[in-house]
Amino acid sequence: MQMDSEARSAQLKQAQEKMQAGDFAGGLALAEGVLQSAPDDADALYSAAVAARYLKAFEKAQGFLTRLHTITPEFGRAWQEAGHLARDAGEQARAMDAYGRATQFNPALEASWRGQAAIAAATGRRAEAAAALAQAERLKSMPRELLAATNFLAEGRLIKAEEFCRHFLKQNPKHTEAMRLLAQIGVKLGVLDDAEFLLESAAEFDPDNIQIRLDYIDALRRRQKFARAKEEAEALYARDPENPLFQSHLAIESMQTGEYDRAFGLFEQVLEKLPNDPATLTSRGHALKTTGDHAQAVASYQAAFGAKPDHGDAYYALANLKTYSFGDAEIGAMETQLERQDLGFMDRVHMSFALGKAYEDRGDYAKSFLHYDAGNTLKRTQTRYDAGTMQAELERQITHCTSALFEKHAGSGHPAPDPIFILGLPRAGSTLLEQILASHSQIDGTLELPNILALAHKLRGRAAGEPRYPAVLHDLDADQLAQMGSDFIENTRVHRQGAPFFIDKMPNNFRHIGLIKLILPNAKIIDARRDPMDCCFSGFKQLFAEGQEFTYGLEQVGRYYTGYVKLMAHWDDVLPGAVLRVQHEDVLDDLDGQVHRMLDYLGLPFEQSCIEFHKSKRAVRTASSEQVRRPINRDGVAAWKPYEPWLGDLKSALS
Repeated sequence: MQMDSEARSAQLKQAQEKMQAGDFAGGLALAEGVLQSAPDDADALYSAAVAARYLKAFEKAQGFLTRLHTITPEFGRAWQEAGHLARDAGEQARAMDAYGRATQFNPALEASWRGQAAIAAATGRRAEAAAALAQAERLKSMPRELLAATNFLAEGRLIKAEEFCRHFLKQNPKHTEAMRLLAQIGVKLGVLDDAEFLLESAAEFDPDNIQIRLDYIDALRRRQKFARAKEEAEALYARDPENPLFQSHLAIESMQTGEYDRAFGLFEQVLEKLPNDPATLTSRGHALKTTGDHAQAVASYQAAFGAKPDHGDAYYALANLKTYSFGDAEIGAMETQLERQDLGFMDRVHMSFALGKAYEDRGDYAKSFLHYDAGNTLKRTQTRYDAGTMQAELERQITHCTSALFEKHAGSGHPAPDPIFILGLPRAGSTLLEQILASHSQIDGTLELPNILALAHKLRGRAAGEPRYPAVLHDLDADQLAQMGSDFIENTRVHRQGAPFFIDKMPNNFRHIGLIKLILPNAKIIDARRDPMDCCFSGFKQLFAEGQEFTYGLEQVGRYYTGYVKLMAHWDDVLPGAVLRVQHEDVLDDLDGQVHRMLDYLGLPFEQSCIEFHKSKRAVRTASSEQVRRPINRDGVAAWKPYEPWLGDLKSALS
């Protein structure tokens, strides 16, 4: 009999109550009943594994755990249970490994730290035992609300984690660990300004807490406050210039501010102390890629997985060059790694996407799609993306951003003509348009700036129910709109090199064109559009560093593209002439004509450098960095065609 989610939850609660009362057979029977209806229910698999272990049905318990690891590879409590199971079966080495994974994925699991301490002590590793026991004692002394919040954070239950953490901070407003924890939750939720403020305050209260300062640097980088992040990294480095952790952080922040020679020098210092460190070799590869040193980037990535064969990040970095083809040995090595049950979650994701690219290059499209699909399926389990929620967000823009809104606020906002927004969907050719226009002497190329998204998030508010934004746009006055526009100009100045105009190529800004035109009425907007099948399938093949969760499913990306087209048609209706649409295929067919068309729209004179964009030496930080360093080509046109037998869901969503 099929059970709905409410009935499953009720039955699982009964199972847990029976187990707490010592009736493990009854608990197991109830959990197995849930699994008959929902074989992939993680909570039911966990409960069944615990019950089976207490019943000493070790083989059965292992079966439940194997399924659970497959569904949720980073579920800390599942690895803790695997540690208990191995311990009870007398397999100390396997128990130690499982407890280690448990605390890697959820550092708040006291029992796993104690398990590690006991095994380390029994095998004569006193220092290791003492360190694990210290972690367990630290957790034991941690306030219960913070311990619960840490557990919720590790398991992705962010709203619950935030609720516990905020409640504790109301009673203990200067508790720096609580502030750091709430900042971590803020980063996960995308509330970066709150995270920055919390960490800045925590660092003032506890200036010698290194973890707080490292988190603060991370928050500043995420907010693209690269100069400030580098200042903080410099301060840490000054404390101990020989510390490889501080050297590594300063190298990364130096990359962000364009000081690549300094970054390379620091990477070499780290590698002198930690030869063949895979993370450093990979970061150095990213820096070499950004500066256009293709051969050295390849060598650095290869050295990274040569040192650590399961380092999926380096394999995917090679695939992400777009111009690299894997050899037989590299493909075989990745396939071997994927057969491991204990392969890390992101290593598995990275290698799946890398193998998708490897088999695509060889024309084996069935195997290629199999791996692309596996990587996307894994990522979908990790994201919180909901297509219905996004559709509702796009519809709210259409409902509230009417012609009447723009008539009401006519003449408001900040008059600066500086910004040029290139927007649309990722993988639609926006990096190519940016490279073309940033080759003009009067235009600076910057980054995918988060400022508009952050402003929209701030306007949205945090109250329950329907978000305040974009309806709140009707309530803003001329002074508020002008101030928001002025803030955008001032806050983005750090990314500019002195040209009168600059590009913000955050693709998701298409959702906020109404906001942009209210605060910056003279800004220029270019919609980079590409054939829907090519654009969507290219997004599906791409593993993004962060964001763009809608790409990890064929139906999801198709629905998103359809919503984008509908919203862009709305902007054309209510803001006629405000947006210049540039079709990617037209740029490939008539580069000269489209360059003239864009420059005419921007009111700028023609410059030949825009045609010769591929000769530009500027650093490019997106996935298309290698592609835009080559002359115009049609390699990506109709790239979806060989995969057509597997793209039914995408076609249906687009139709």
